[in-house]
Amino acid sequence: MSVLLTKLRTLLLGKSLNPTKPEARRSMLLVAFLAWVGLGADGLSSACYGPEMAFLALGQHSHLALYLAAAIALTVFVIALGYNQVIELFPSGGGGYKVATQLIGPYAGLTSGVALIVDYVLTVCVSIASCVDALFSLFPLEAQSHKLITEIALLVLLGFLNLRGIKESIKILIPIFLTFFITHTLLILYGILKHSERLTHLIPDTYHETVNLNHEAGWMFILALFLRAYSLGGGTYTGIEAVSNNVNRLSPPRVTTGKWAMGYMAFSLSFIAGGIILLYLLWDVVPTAGLTLNAVIFKTIMSNWIWHDIDIGSFLFLLIMASEAGLLFVAANTGYIGGPAVLSNMASDSWFPAQFRHLSSRLVTQNGIILIGITALLILLWTRGHLQLLIIMYSINVFLTFSLSLCGLSRHWFKARKTEKNRILKLCLSLFGLMLTSSILIVTIFEKFEEGGWVTLLVTGLLIFTCLFIKRHYTRFNAAMKKIDTQFKQTDIQKITPLPLDPHQPTAIFFVGEHVGIGMYSLKKVLKLFPNQYKNFVFLSVGEFNGQTYDPEANQQDPEADIKEMRTKVVRRLSYFVNYCRIRNLPAVDYQTSDVDVIDGLTRVAKLKSRLYPNCIFFAGTLIFERENWINHSLHNHTAKLVQERLQSEGMYMMLLPIRMADILKEEAEEAIYTRPHFK
Repeated sequence: MSVLLTKLRTLLLGKSLNPTKPEARRSMLLVAFLAWVGLGADGLSSACYGPEMAFLALGQHSHLALYLAAAIALTVFVIALGYNQVIELFPSGGGGYKVATQLIGPYAGLTSGVALIVDYVLTVCVSIASCVDALFSLFPLEAQSHKLITEIALLVLLGFLNLRGIKESIKILIPIFLTFFITHTLLILYGILKHSERLTHLIPDTYHETVNLNHEAGWMFILALFLRAYSLGGGTYTGIEAVSNNVNRLSPPRVTTGKWAMGYMAFSLSFIAGGIILLYLLWDVVPTAGLTLNAVIFKTIMSNWIWHDIDIGSFLFLLIMASEAGLLFVAANTGYIGGPAVLSNMASDSWFPAQFRHLSSRLVTQNGIILIGITALLILLWTRGHLQLLIIMYSINVFLTFSLSLCGLSRHWFKARKTEKNRILKLCLSLFGLMLTSSILIVTIFEKFEEGGWVTLLVTGLLIFTCLFIKRHYTRFNAAMKKIDTQFKQTDIQKITPLPLDPHQPTAIFFVGEHVGIGMYSLKKVLKLFPNQYKNFVFLSVGEFNGQTYDPEANQQDPEADIKEMRTKVVRRLSYFVNYCRIRNLPAVDYQTSDVDVIDGLTRVAKLKSRLYPNCIFFAGTLIFERENWINHSLHNHTAKLVQERLQSEGMYMMLLPIRMADILKEEAEEAIYTRPHFK
């Protein structure tokens, strides 16, 4: 049965990748173009809904859209330049989370990280919902009832693609991305040139209409109306931060690659978003039921495109709307890439359960992908795919993250040395960006609080509270484990001549984790419960490749540095147990390996050792908490229990030794003998 499941997993997700091989690491890295496609699609796709929200907010005063187009283009570049600084300062990735954590403080980092995670979940929801809206613009109104089931199907499909590997999911989506960009660019240029006679009068006409509106309603009304439209179009800027959050996924040199990808994104988004608003204005677009505003304008532009009685316009309209739907589908991919990366970073800082650092056999943070997908599914079901509500929820956390990042950059450049190159320019740029993003955040919350903004604030607040609880739990747990481990602190010892092992004698094989204290307690218990029973002692440990230890090309001088450091820690840990046995004249050896999945690694090694030592039994300690509940179960992975199930299904014997931390703390530290001078 297990063989069948393994074959099925390989068929669906592809063959496992070996993290130690350079070609596997290179297969995960993105050049600037692929980063623009995979990470920039979220930003570019916002042109499908952001400009529409902004334009509709102007109401009958649509002439203000000319100012809006210019403001949107400027804002895109200001935010992009700000995040270029993030790429320079944090070339290992992490984006807004690391910026806020290191430049402001851990609680600001927590807020930014939680906002990013909620944002990435909503990225999936908004992109999928908008994708289906664009797609169903091609169908009659009666088809609208099937939108939700279509959204769910697309959500599941994209999650499956990402479980196969990041680069694979992007390569599949390249044609869709390019079709969108090329067709929209050409159509925008055609639409503007077609009404070029109006273009020459657009600026003076806009000025005169603005002056007339000022006489009728006053400058305060104009300013309030413009700021409202500008803020409600904040969805246009979403996704710009995706490159800085995932710099560690870029090909070297990372900073250069990241800046090129950011440049592609800024130019393409400002042109497409600004151009679409200009088309709305030049072609006097009017909202139509069952159609997006983009669908209305494109259909109007191509309404008379007939060649030899062939309706070319209808065919091209079908292609363009399909490309919009496709790009939005690509954009949802950003949530599956960026969300798990932020979860991994936060899990390393103990804000989230440690399981979110783990990589799958395809070297992606599988638990994060699954969590993002399930949460997005629940939100889609709750909102019924209502796009306007999703965008409101989405925009708030986007600009919360923007504001915290730019605040951190402003603080950094303010405190930087005066000799720092372009310090004043970078400080002014960061402050200007902070002013823009914080104003959009405040207006959006104020305007849309009762229409769904409160939901985002409530969810974000509850998630922050949950993270604080998790952090408190891990802090207490790690403090207790550190106290235990210090009892077995290893000092320098002389080499002891090892005694030979007899493979046919009874053998105790111990699985050793990262905490020496738990392993030593297990060993002492076995020696006490089964005196003189076992003649051989074997210690096994697996170094885990996770979202932090596996960082391709993080160290340009030595790409293997993280892997070597991880293996060194494992070897040092195992040597303690071997030396402990040898000074007591107990034959002992150790064996270490590495894997992306500790359970798979331990099972594989156990099979090998059971053949070498046929008369063996496996031992591992398992922590027992005073209050065993679902919280403790979710925060600790219970590796030993899962390995026991695997081994028992293979016909091997394994004994779990229940360990209460209170029992270890009460034990007399016999290892005091081990650290006395004659062993130094």
